[in-house]
Amino acid sequence: MKVRIGIADTDKLIEVEVEDVKKFKKEIERAVNDGGLGWFTDSRGRTVGIPARNVAFIEIEDIDAGRTVGFAPND
Repeated sequence: MKVRIGIADTDKLIEVEVEDVKKFKKEIERAVNDGGLGWFTDSRGRTVGIPARNVAFIEIEDIDAGRTVGFAPND
């Protein structure tokens, strides 16, 4: 799965590939609840530490699912 993490007050977007979405969700929720630091390896192989209070949004995309374009019906 591809995960995009938006960073508050910047135009920075971190993209990471995760194998276990449930584990990722638990880790990010723990970091947010603790107000701690989340460590991620981005799609370029860089390790990035993000203060959880700076996470603006998290978007999870199933890269195996087909994408639709325009107004094509989902079959």
